[in-house]
Amino acid sequence: MAEPIENYGIVGDLQTAALIGRSGSIDWLCFPRFDSSSCFGALVGTADNGRWLIAPAGGALADDRRYRDNTLILESEWQTPTGRVRVIDFMPPRQQAPDIVRIVEGLEGHVEMQTDLTIRFDYGSVIPWIQRLDDETLLAVAGPDGVTVRTPVDLEADGMSHTAHFTVREGERVPFVLTWFPSNEEHPTAVDAEQALEDTEAYWHEWMSGCNYTGAYREAVHTSLLALKALTYGPTGGIVAAPTTSLPEQIGGVRNWDYRYCWLRDATFSLFAFMNAGFTDEARAWRNWLLRAVAGDPAKAQILYGVGGQRRIGESELGWLDGYEGSKPVRVGNAAHDQFQLDVYGEVMDALHQARAHGLPADDHAWSLQRNLMDFLEGAWREPDEGIWEVRGPRRHFVHSKVLAWVAFDRAVDTVERFDLPGPVERWREIRQQIHDEVCREGFDADRNSFMQSYGSDEFDASTLLIPLVGFLPATDPRVAGTIDAIERELTRDGFVARYAVQETNEVDGLPGGEGVFLPCSFWLVDALVMQGRRDEAVELFERLLALRNDLGLISEEYDPVERRLLGNFPQAFTHVGLVNSAYNLSEHASPSEQRRIAP
Repeated sequence: MAEPIENYGIVGDLQTAALIGRSGSIDWLCFPRFDSSSCFGALVGTADNGRWLIAPAGGALADDRRYRDNTLILESEWQTPTGRVRVIDFMPPRQQAPDIVRIVEGLEGHVEMQTDLTIRFDYGSVIPWIQRLDDETLLAVAGPDGVTVRTPVDLEADGMSHTAHFTVREGERVPFVLTWFPSNEEHPTAVDAEQALEDTEAYWHEWMSGCNYTGAYREAVHTSLLALKALTYGPTGGIVAAPTTSLPEQIGGVRNWDYRYCWLRDATFSLFAFMNAGFTDEARAWRNWLLRAVAGDPAKAQILYGVGGQRRIGESELGWLDGYEGSKPVRVGNAAHDQFQLDVYGEVMDALHQARAHGLPADDHAWSLQRNLMDFLEGAWREPDEGIWEVRGPRRHFVHSKVLAWVAFDRAVDTVERFDLPGPVERWREIRQQIHDEVCREGFDADRNSFMQSYGSDEFDASTLLIPLVGFLPATDPRVAGTIDAIERELTRDGFVARYAVQETNEVDGLPGGEGVFLPCSFWLVDALVMQGRRDEAVELFERLLALRNDLGLISEEYDPVERRLLGNFPQAFTHVGLVNSAYNLSEHASPSEQRRIAP
């Protein structure tokens, strides 16, 4: 049985990531990329779908756990009647065959330990052939996948799993190393667990030493930046939305999506999170991934891509899996990849403009690509789309989509004016004004004193909080103030912001069931309050949001304020990006919202 979502910690190696519960069980792990067939998938199925438990015999949850300072090395401790033990979990960022290393350390007395290892491929549907290579090595092979498990502990076959009981005493350290490799290649060489630990700690310390945040929320910002780095695919620079699939937005519901892909709409906010913190290499890598991903026919630009820029991301359902706490279906792939969403053009134009304005090394082809995007958008901005929330209902003229189309033309004009690059600036200015006039005319409801979800709609939508953040209108504009007031009144639950009013049957998104409050939107409200000068309210909301993080500082996409549970895929990059940027808004640093409105 999977644990509550908030029970999990993440370790990663810049190729993939693993989720480890308070029980000491790895319940989710994909090799070799984030979106590949899972090796451990009990998070969305049963223990038979793959898991790896190392914990004191008897099954207690860890009494205490933490990340080593400024690293992704997870330490979990248990106090038992006979002693105290620590399990150290990490993945060395080696850029080779990915490993997960687990070291059991005796701290006091002696502790009886157990380990249960169930290896599965292809999301639990493939049971590998396992053989023993030597006294300390197991080999598991099936199709393209191979795994070695090395440990001095004698693992014995138990049905379709391997188990062991062993004792660890004070001062002893017992290593376990699991390594994935392509099954057609030679077995990977053994990893020295202790050396790998030193190397991993040194890597994360060196990386985090580049952070220049000095505000009041250092711990929260550092943890979020570590999570974002863990969600970065090192070989390409792409940032996945989350390492998991199908963690539900409502327990038992059907809103279960695969988030192991890179969304264009995260582009500008992610750039700011890295650039403001001083991580220009990561910002540049993300910018370069963006350029490669959208290259080609602008009419065929997608809202999401694979970590390498892959475009074919067909969605399928894994009917043999029970889903997290019975939340079906479990999905692999994401059908939203072929939706039409205007907002991504604004995000791409804004991200590339901000990268240029903030001094990232120029890319000779960027402006040519941007010109092609603008040529397409000149004719496309009037079209309805599926919108930021990827609705599976009818297309509409979503206000947020039109605002981001305005952003595209606004940034194109600013680029020509500021950097003396060629472009039909007069025509772009004219279209920019046309969009602005139309949104203010068709998207604003004077009776409700608010911008609405779409033209002619009666629904409020939290995406309209971005209107002041992107510079469409100032936060002090009465129409924006009315919109913020309406969202606070109509879309907040326990003070946190929902995307829109989701009912049990909802014609907007075409899906049954409800969902939790949407945490990135709640951080947008923090930013909007700051821009209105309502700093005390912004601080209060921000600190309430921080309190939703788990004991390791990690947070998901959504939250159930009634059951007080995290919901959705975990940890969620967009939420951690919002946390970092809001922390900068509340600090003495230049705020991301001000930067986005008026670039340097």
